[in-house]
Amino acid sequence: MKSILLTLFIIPVFIFSLFKDKPTTSSNIIVLELFTSQGCSSCPPADRLLNEVKSDNIIALSYHVDYWNYIGWKDPFSKSVYTERQRDYGIKFNSSTIYTPQLVINGQEHIVGSDRRLLNQKIGKYSKTDNLNSVSLTEVSKSEAIVNFNYKVVGNLDDTYIRTILVINERKTSVKRGENRNRELTNTNIVVNEQRFKLESNSGKGSIIVPEIVASSDDLSLIVVIENSNLDITGANMEEI
Repeated sequence: MKSILLTLFIIPVFIFSLFKDKPTTSSNIIVLELFTSQGCSSCPPADRLLNEVKSDNIIALSYHVDYWNYIGWKDPFSKSVYTERQRDYGIKFNSSTIYTPQLVINGQEHIVGSDRRLLNQKIGKYSKTDNLNSVSLTEVSKSEAIVNFNYKVVGNLDDTYIRTILVINERKTSVKRGENRNRELTNTNIVVNEQRFKLESNSGKGSIIVPEIVASSDDLSLIVVIENSNLDITGANMEEI
């Protein structure tokens, strides 16, 4: 009898231990923005973690910054505009420096991108916070050079901006130089183009150019983010293309 009771006790404890570190998800959309680089040796674990936690409710964005390029490897996905976006967050967070891998959650706070335990805590926190806006996407279509779509935003539009983002879902790169030399890196959720403008109406048509770095074999996703002038993200949606 004791052995049966012990078994019944161990099984629930084992199940709890399997799931206690898993992030909580809800109908609220959470946007994770990772600032990373193929030239940074501490970035691959954060790249993998970002891809692991994404779900229907968690949108993952990987911004490749350009300040690691001087070390000897030019990240093909890096852009100075993504470094500038990270600097804008640095000003918001009163940070004297910027770093990789930095992960920004809903535009409201940042953590080290490879910190799994803390990330799961933050996902649990933001899953309980209702989005101020919701976004629906319809008639999403892609030609060789452009993605077109219709959008509708629900919620208060005061001090609201819309950010349209195009990402490559996954790409492998053989890195020849720099801190990750002689490694094949798998990058996911790679931002390759984005644009931002003031939202004047709750519905409309949008488009975004497909840049030359996108190959015909790449799977793409379209993300639309709603944010305010303080860079707080208030809603988002994603559509695979």
